[in-house]
Formats: sequence, C-alpha cells, structure tokens
Amino acid sequence: MPLNRRDFINRSAATGAGVALAGAVAAAPAQAAEAGEGDGKGRQKTFALRVLGTTDLHGHALNWDYFTDAEYDDAAHNDVGLAKIATLVEQARAEKGHDRTLLIDAGDIIQGTQLSYYYARVEPITGASTGPQHPMALAMNHMKYDAAALGNHEFNYGIPLLRAFQEQCDFPLLAANAVDATTLRPAFPPYLVKELKVPGLPPVKVGVLGLTNPGIAVWDKANVQGRMAFPGLVEQAKVYVPRLRALGCDVVICTDHSGLDGGTTYGDAVPYPENASSQVAAQVPGIDAILVGHTHVERPQTLVVNEETGRTVVLSEPLYWGMRLSVFDIDLAFEHGRWHVTSVTAEVRNANTVAEDPQVAQLVRGEHQKVVDYVNQIIGTCSVAMSAAESTYKDTPIIDFINLVQADTVRAALAGTEYAGLPVLSEASPFSRTAAIPAGQVSLRDVAGLYVYENTLDAKILTGAQVKDYLEWSAAYFVQTAPDAPVDPAKLTNANNTPDFSYDVLSGLSYDIDISRPAGSRIVNLTAGGQPVDPAAQFVLAVNNYRSSGGSNYPHVAAATSVWSDSDEIRNTIIAWVRAHGGIDPASFPADRWRLTRAGVPVFA
Repeated sequence: MPLNRRDFINRSAATGAGVALAGAVAAAPAQAAEAGEGDGKGRQKTFALRVLGTTDLHGHALNWDYFTDAEYDDAAHNDVGLAKIATLVEQARAEKGHDRTLLIDAGDIIQGTQLSYYYARVEPITGASTGPQHPMALAMNHMKYDAAALGNHEFNYGIPLLRAFQEQCDFPLLAANAVDATTLRPAFPPYLVKELKVPGLPPVKVGVLGLTNPGIAVWDKANVQGRMAFPGLVEQAKVYVPRLRALGCDVVICTDHSGLDGGTTYGDAVPYPENASSQVAAQVPGIDAILVGHTHVERPQTLVVNEETGRTVVLSEPLYWGMRLSVFDIDLAFEHGRWHVTSVTAEVRNANTVAEDPQVAQLVRGEHQKVVDYVNQIIGTCSVAMSAAESTYKDTPIIDFINLVQADTVRAALAGTEYAGLPVLSEASPFSRTAAIPAGQVSLRDVAGLYVYENTLDAKILTGAQVKDYLEWSAAYFVQTAPDAPVDPAKLTNANNTPDFSYDVLSGLSYDIDISRPAGSRIVNLTAGGQPVDPAAQFVLAVNNYRSSGGSNYPHVAAATSVWSDSDEIRNTIIAWVRAHGGIDPASFPADRWRLTRAGVPVFA
C-alpha cells in the first residue's frame, strides 16, 4: 500500500537510521574553513552547527492584528509572524551555511488568530490532497522547517483537525509524551535524527526530541480523553535521550512545549508538572540544548547544570507569536573517532529589526485576505463604547456582557429541566486588556476580540460555600494593599505572577474584594438577589471548559456535577447573540456588581 505524505514523514522521523538534511552537499572550501581547522589531509576536525527555533506562533503568519484590522503593534513595538521570522532565518542560515543549520519549533502553531480559526472552523482544512491549505503549513513548508513539537493548543480543534494539519506539513510534528491511551505507543513521532555531511569525515548526527505538555489531558479533556495520554516530560526524556545517543547522535536537542520553572496551573489534576524544561535539563543526562515554549517569555540563554553529569545544558525561549528567533550555536570537534560537543551558546534575535520576507507574505496573501473580509462583517450595533482597559480591577460592562451572554445561553439550555429553577452564575476573565466594542456599528472582529481563546461553555452545580471559595481563589490575583497605602492600578494585579486569564469575575452575585486582607479571606458582602448567599444553596455556574477541567486550579469546579455542555466556541456564541439581538445595550445589563475595597472603603470611586 503506498504511503501518504504524513505516513512517510512520520516513519522517517521515528526511525533511527538518520535522515539526510535536504539539500546537504559537501562543504565548499570557504565553508569548510569557516567550519573549523583541518588535519592537514583535507579533513576538517571541527564543525559549527546552528539550530534556529521559534515557539508559540499561535497562527501568526503575517505581522497583522485581525482584531484591530491593522499591522500588529504593542507598547514595545514588537513585530510578529512567520514572514518576519523568515527573514531572520535566511540571515542566520547565510551566516553559518544552509547545510549546517536546522530550524525547529516548540509548539502552539495552529490556534490563536482569526487566521488559524478560519481554517479550523469556517473553511476547515481536511488533509494534504484536498481542500484548503493551512497558511501556517504553507509558510513553514516554504521556510523548510525540520521539525516542530506539538503544543497544547494544537489539540483545541480536535485530533482530526490536528491530523489534517500534520498531513499538510513537510516536516514531522514531534511528541514523545503523547501516546495512544490504549496501547501507550507513541501517537506522533517522538524524535527526528538528521545527518549533516562533513567532507572526509563521518556526518554529524543531530537528534531532535519533541516533548509536549501534560496539561493537555486537563485543558482538552473533551478532545483527548480515552484517545491519548500525556506522560511527564522528564519521564519520557529519560526513555528517548538514551535511545538517541544509542543511535549515534552526536548532538541532542529537545524542543519542549513546557516552561522552565517547574510551576503548574492545574494543581494535582495530573501527576506531572506543566513547566518542566529546567527539570528535563537537570535530571536527564545527554541533552545539549533545549528550545523552550509555552510560557510566552523571552529567555535568550538560560544555563542549567545536569545533576548527574555536571555538564551545562543551554535553554532558550524566543518570546511568542514570532517576535523573536532563538539561535543556538553548537561547536563540535572530531576526536577519538567521533564528534564531541565543545560549546553551546544561545541568543535571540528580534523580528522588528527586519522586513517581512516577500515570498512568505505572498504565499499566504490569499488566505489572509479571506480572513480580513470575514472578520470585518458588520453583525450589529452597540449603544455606547465599551473597553476592557480597566477590567482587571473594576467592574466593567464589557466583561458583564460576556457573562450576560453565557448566563442567557445556559438558562435557555436548562429550560424545562430539573435545574431550571436554580440561579445561574457566570464566570469571565479579562483575556485582553485592549478589547473594545465601539459605539455604533459592531463588526465580527470587535466581538471576537473579547474572547481570544477557543473555549467552549459548560454548566456545573456549586453550593454557596463553594462559590465563595471560588471567589476567594480568584481574589488572590490582587496584591495585598494596606488601607492607607497609595494605589497604583498598574501594580495592583497579577500577584504571584497570576496571569489575567486566571482571574475570574462572577455575575449573578454582588460582592466586595477587600484587598487589605490576606488572600483567602477577602470576599465580603456576598449576596445573590439582594440576600446573603446561603452556603448550602445550589447555583449553576456557566464556566468555560478550560476552567471546568481544572485550568488555573480553581477549587471544586473540576469535580462538580456537570448539567450541560456546548461544543461550539464561546466566541461564536457571543457573535450569534449579537446577530440575534441586533444590538448591545449596557443599560439593560443586570444590576449586580463587584468592587475592590479596603476596610469597607471602595478603592475606586
């Protein structure tokens, strides 16, 4: 039976025979001189390898913001997208030599922009031979990526969509710790072995091990439960790094969709840490370098000493969305019949220093324009402008609007059931501080910008006591501030590095958050319908699937009884609500409210 492209790539990636670097040729004299000194017999004894890395591209092919319908810009004037990265890649390849440079990614490729959403939900890709081509595959194939690790967001649209993307890629998607739930065999290629030719000497063999995030089992439970399992990074690296060394790899580099610090947002929902790259470096001998992803931070070079060998492992994380390119330079020497790594260094390069690669930009221009037209549809109106700028520390209509739609949706779904009489609460987070709804005409992109994740909606039963615990957990987001201390809104939030998406506002209740008190005892004046909340009372909570499955480790909700769930994204639910109602009027929103206080005094007027 003939192999399709995906099968061929995956089988090649998973074998230890070695795959020749595409286009590799014997080094020209000038290149040989750059690579290192010879031995007097025309054979070079040193070799300079470069590995380039991206991570958390999140559907950014071009330097474009589909929510503002303009070129991307932020306070630091970062640029984003593969078209920018492609220029940096070509420069880096030219410096070192194309035949001694690899390009890899650390995951989260196909979710995050309206561009990637369009080709997952509006005009979904179906595979390599039919239907539309994914713009991220088009760009990455053109750039000649060698391999990419799977990120957790690769699973947001379900395994069939991921498999379709895999078929369209000319490079393997690696995940040593994504296994079949029944057989525990790898569901994707665990690693790739590349051979780089050296004139007169054995080739340099490079092993690339891909590791993804165990949190997938929590965050995308609906898509993977019973189908795939996700063991720990350290555990699987201990299996596969020795295997790569046994296959003769002179260099082993990991591409990990996992941060450095060992922290976890899902508590003990799974027995493996979320951010384990530093642990992989410290606990697994035989690794030379790690491309880090998942945490969206910039780490040009981090050094971790392996506990067993005492050797230093070099880690680098290139921010996110294609803002940076990690550059690992690895020097080797040929001694005693084999290649040995003599040094590893890393740096990052900034995408805002270069122009977009015109070939990459043109390659995805048609797909891009389809999405621009799609997101600029007018779907309704709004009576007044709403902004999320203050939503992290004030009760704002724009977050109330999300909660209104979610609560309405759950009430309608539970009508006529035994739960119809229970009060419905709803949770929403300030996902984007720049989200805004204009007064007057409202486009699809305006509404889509409120909800930047592909979450779906669940409904769960909580008691009044559990609701209070939930709010206390959320209120830990604020920095404890004494009653007489000055208040700077910019320094009031994100206590203990809690991200905005882990802070929840609940509707259907009124409550104060006393930030002068320690975390865990801040919720006061908690009422529902004007009456104090009875700890034994039952409520229905409209909650996104990430939080419902244990994301951010909120108490009670993961184990709570589920009474309804939806398969459509919350973003689509909000868009459909606006289309159905024709307009948004904050004056009609429920009167419940929350506020920050200190010793009973409101922090903000």
